Amino acid sequence: MASVSVPAQTSPAPAPPLQRGIVKMVLSGCAIIVRGQPRGGPPPERQINLSNIRAGAMARRAAQGQPDTKDIPDEPWAFQAREFLRKKLIGKEVCFTVEIKTALGREYGMVYLGKDTTGENIAESLVNEGLATVRREGIRGNNPEQARLCELEDQSKASKKGLWSEGGGTHTIRDIKYTIENPRNFVDSLHQKPINAIIEHVRDGSVVRALLLPDYYLVTVMLSGIKCPTFKREADGTETPEPFAAEAKFFTESRLLQRDVQIILESCPNQIILGTILHPNGNITELLLREGFARCVDWSMAVYSQGAEKLRAAERSAKERKVRIWKDYVAPTANLDQKDRQFVAKVMQVVNADALVVKLNSGEYKTIHLSSIRPPRIEGEEKNKDRDKRFRPLYDIPYMFEAREFLRKKLIGKKVNVTVDYIRAATGPGEGTSAFPERTCATVTIGGINIAEALVSKGLATVIRYRQDDDQRSSHYDELLAAEARAIKNGKGLHSKKEVPIHRVADISGETQKAKQFLPFLQRAGRSEAVVEYVFSGSRLKLYMPKETCLITFLLAGIECPRSSRNMPGGMQAAEPFSDEATLFTKELVLQREVEVEVESMDKAGNFIGWLHIDGVNLSVALVENALSKVHFTAERSAYYKTLVSAEEACRQRKEKIWANYEEKPVEEVVHLSEEKERVANYRAVYVTEISDTLHIYTQDVETGSQLESLMETMRAEIAAQPPVEGSYTARRGDYCIAKFADGEWYRARVEKVESPAKVHVFYIDYGNREVVSTTRLAAIPPAFSIRALPAQATEYAFAFIQVPQDEDARADVVDCVVRDIQNNQCLLNIEYSGATCPHVTLQFGDTKDDVGLGLVKEGLVMVDVRKEKHLQKMVTLYGYLFHYNFRADDADEFGYSR
Repeated sequence: MASVSVPAQTSPAPAPPLQRGIVKMVLSGCAIIVRGQPRGGPPPERQINLSNIRAGAMARRAAQGQPDTKDIPDEPWAFQAREFLRKKLIGKEVCFTVEIKTALGREYGMVYLGKDTTGENIAESLVNEGLATVRREGIRGNNPEQARLCELEDQSKASKKGLWSEGGGTHTIRDIKYTIENPRNFVDSLHQKPINAIIEHVRDGSVVRALLLPDYYLVTVMLSGIKCPTFKREADGTETPEPFAAEAKFFTESRLLQRDVQIILESCPNQIILGTILHPNGNITELLLREGFARCVDWSMAVYSQGAEKLRAAERSAKERKVRIWKDYVAPTANLDQKDRQFVAKVMQVVNADALVVKLNSGEYKTIHLSSIRPPRIEGEEKNKDRDKRFRPLYDIPYMFEAREFLRKKLIGKKVNVTVDYIRAATGPGEGTSAFPERTCATVTIGGINIAEALVSKGLATVIRYRQDDDQRSSHYDELLAAEARAIKNGKGLHSKKEVPIHRVADISGETQKAKQFLPFLQRAGRSEAVVEYVFSGSRLKLYMPKETCLITFLLAGIECPRSSRNMPGGMQAAEPFSDEATLFTKELVLQREVEVEVESMDKAGNFIGWLHIDGVNLSVALVENALSKVHFTAERSAYYKTLVSAEEACRQRKEKIWANYEEKPVEEVVHLSEEKERVANYRAVYVTEISDTLHIYTQDVETGSQLESLMETMRAEIAAQPPVEGSYTARRGDYCIAKFADGEWYRARVEKVESPAKVHVFYIDYGNREVVSTTRLAAIPPAFSIRALPAQATEYAFAFIQVPQDEDARADVVDCVVRDIQNNQCLLNIEYSGATCPHVTLQFGDTKDDVGLGLVKEGLVMVDVRKEKHLQKMVTLYGYLFHYNFRADDADEFGYSR
């Protein structure tokens, strides 16, 4: 920008006052904008033009709407002069004097780098570099500053610097808006690599103009993933700032304007270039969010190359601190206690593809909706109001059954982590919309996997789109959008181009004729697989038979369960005592679980009657054992009669639940002749020293523990007095020896295998652990400490009544659990029966006396080993009844995608 001519002073004037400021922007080689320090908002600014010099004018674009105007290019060396000042002054403190102020308000003066006039004179530096000329007209001979400028100009001319050099000095800056036909191709060609750039202008906090180097392309860039308050242009041309718009703009200007940065151009939707600005002092996008100057925007979050989760975290920080645009923010879960906001619960039922019924630790049941997802639905449902009355959403809506089955198989009976994201208020019925009760919407995870994300990634649900100011959404909303994008790209589920799956499921509940046709087939089939779809009462269920693709009503055989309340011709019949408890018991044990059924007969209403088994537990027997049902006389002809009668008798004796008021009739004393087959419970104290990968345990008897300690102490003292010669021992399979363990101490061991002198497999006979060592760590066992002096103290056992998982990962989890609970701890041990390699035992914790194996069964980590011995049936039944199959969520692929 060229300076104007300043008339000469005819009389000396007082020295102008010295002022200070921070350089905000360099307009040209002879004009800068300085600002003050911010106090409660953007500070005042003023333009200072350098006196006595003239630099080349910067390029100007033709005014829009004025066809007579033309683009004006940079004058020679104008860009270099601007760059010289930009690199020297931007963000620096300067002092200046204002010598002349024109009628139009322009100010001319001298500028010095630093806090006083001893600093570098900017005008002199420009002239010295040949980047500006001295305005010699009107020079006063008594002005040393003007004389100094003339002297410096003569020197730069002699040195042929800058303007005085031969040729060059021109730059062509190309505005991408007018020079690139397809900005999208331009952005894609850069492959999201960082590009050096200069920020030329800040429109608002999140939109800037940048000069890309080294090709000098001028582009407008909107920061990916965020939006700052803007300046709205009114009809009369004035601008009205939104709250905090000016502050956000100053925040960006003070850090980036005319700074050297790097820009990653990330996308170009609808001719809008999205990018991220990288500066050595930080990422402006995240800083704006953290300071409450911006909010996240969904439509551009996906292209943010630095990780959308960082933006959400920064925004969340600002919300929590309620800064600036979030000063009135109220969190969706602000009214919830921490225990209601985040908790662990057990999944009892999958209501829909986006809703679960869970059981809290308190025993309360709660319906949870998965945040921000929508289950499969029929498009234009309002057009289907006249559809068949037998319309069944689970089977008739495409992919609804697949979605329900996915959740059922992965979650039923499992413990999940629930994080409440928001409470959706109840809505009344409106025109074309249904009424919805209040909904608790949450993120549900199991094994670190977000269930909603897994469902979306398989194309079995879609993500809800929100208004930008709607904060009631999933705390993992961006991951859901990314999962949906993957599902669309891969053509999964709802996004598949293939024909939708059709489920032709026949409902023969109450259809007597159809039931009669099915009966012989089901009777011949023996045990058939089924899924419990609904529980009407303790003994009445609806089952889905996958092989037969039909729904049946199933009544439990052999028992008489308390009846629930029901409508009768004479009015409502009251529920019998403990009917609700029986219904709840059956629900918790079998609802939506895979079971096996034995169909024996059917009643006149078309309901099938038979026995239902789940993981080795007979539901009829379980109800009787828990005093929630009585044995029906029809059970006499079944193989389960004795078990039922025995369980009923035990409940009668204890007077539990339905037997609370039972009065026992006097009976003659009966002598039992089966005493020799009664289970013997003779627990003894042991110390668990090792647990193998096959879930075998090694224990030491507590009673002989002091003998082992004494022997080890004496043996080590003797070895210390007469150390063995290293390498002199020759290992042979089966030999007893001593081995130096990792802790540097010697222990008694047995050689199990010899691969080479460097690889000898040994078993530590007093502790049960194994190791591969070299012969240099082995020596002959002193005779005084052989197994004749004290037998091997580690005894191998296996857990009774449980099956060790065949899957390596599942087995490893069980071993880890047992190691954590009992290794190096004292327990109580009882031998139950012999095994192929070692006795099978039950273990109890030393303090609580709780059964360790039973705990594994309760957690669903192992299955029950059904033993046939009569004297063990009580334990087998106890284990079998408490067993629930537990899904393991180790592999994210099981959820439909890979991380």
